[in-house]
Amino acid sequence: MSCFPCFSKKETSKEDDVPVAQTKDAISPPNPGDANVGGEDENTAKAFTFRELASATKNFRQECLIGEGGIGKVYKGTLQSGEVVAVRQLDRSGTQGSKEFQVEVLVLTLLNHPNLVQMLGYCADGEQRLLVYEYLPTGSLKKYLFDISGDKKPLDWSTRMKIATGVAEGLEYLHEKANPPIIYRDLKSSNILLDESKNPKLSEYGLAKLIQSGNKMNVTPTVMSAYGYCAPEYERHGELTSKADVYSFGVVLLELITGRKAFDTTRPTNEQNLVNWAQEFFKDQKRFPDMADPLLQKDFPVTSLNQAVGVASMCLQEEPSVRPFITDVVAALSFLAMAPCGAPIPARLVPILSAKVGTTSQSSQEDEGQQNEDLDSDDDSSDDDSDISTPKQSTSRRVTIREPDRDAK
Repeated sequence: MSCFPCFSKKETSKEDDVPVAQTKDAISPPNPGDANVGGEDENTAKAFTFRELASATKNFRQECLIGEGGIGKVYKGTLQSGEVVAVRQLDRSGTQGSKEFQVEVLVLTLLNHPNLVQMLGYCADGEQRLLVYEYLPTGSLKKYLFDISGDKKPLDWSTRMKIATGVAEGLEYLHEKANPPIIYRDLKSSNILLDESKNPKLSEYGLAKLIQSGNKMNVTPTVMSAYGYCAPEYERHGELTSKADVYSFGVVLLELITGRKAFDTTRPTNEQNLVNWAQEFFKDQKRFPDMADPLLQKDFPVTSLNQAVGVASMCLQEEPSVRPFITDVVAALSFLAMAPCGAPIPARLVPILSAKVGTTSQSSQEDEGQQNEDLDSDDDSSDDDSDISTPKQSTSRRVTIREPDRDAK
């Protein structure tokens, strides 16, 4: 491998040629409050030596390679204890100094949620930067949606909604429970891993710089983001807030609904970009069933489909301030995942569905005070809980991480 010349001449080396070293001392947070994430008691991160991870991955051989992206490669490895892990070897160009890297990794190891792939430790030997995660052998959502062959069965509707809900809950944890908050930045179907029960787990979270309270992150959307999933404001200006994650989630939700890829060059030009293709459907609720994945063979509750499309439409609003908070998305999808077929969603559970579907290209320019008055008058005037097309716009405000104690929840 050209980026790791130290291994280029050792392709025939045996696994036993690499001595296994003991793990180094674990690090602790420099200040107790710096890594207060989710109220966890554990405050140390396991430090592996480079030799230990090289041994686990057979010198990072091609046969152990299970994934590759713009920020590095992922290998399957087996530790001396017998535990199977995933080892991400980060691209050394642009990586942080050892101490800064360790502190940020510490915060990530403290994150603990059923919808996050658990980080187990790290390596910061010299210029080497590696992360160690739990290993999930079943693959990504991308595989289950777009690699259907042989005797593989497509995901049914209820499983798709369960996956969507779990992804939203993982994002909610990163946005609302982690301290400091973490913006995912690279949400896409290939980064959503599924366990044997089809429960989703977000991988690669926090690999961008952690978002500190009091700052808004401005970055260049080159390495981390994927075309078709990237929010407009991020793609154009590098402006990154939690609402960019909400947009990316809307794209993933559309993939679950339609069975189409976010960007697919094998389709006609006007259908290659999934979000652009969906715009005409968003304008007419009667056309929502036409968006459904043909592999579902129309085996889904139409009301549930309509609500899911409504959620996706709101997440994909071009103006970030009009998109819902991820907490509202969780409320809507949690009901969808648990509700009996055909059951309407109570309006009190779905604040984002009080917004009008079909306005993804432009946000409302009304005064926020007038919007709030309209929303208040809406609360008592809903005639049909299952109707997602009402004349009011969402009043969710832009998240900039400047005000951790937002009152908009």
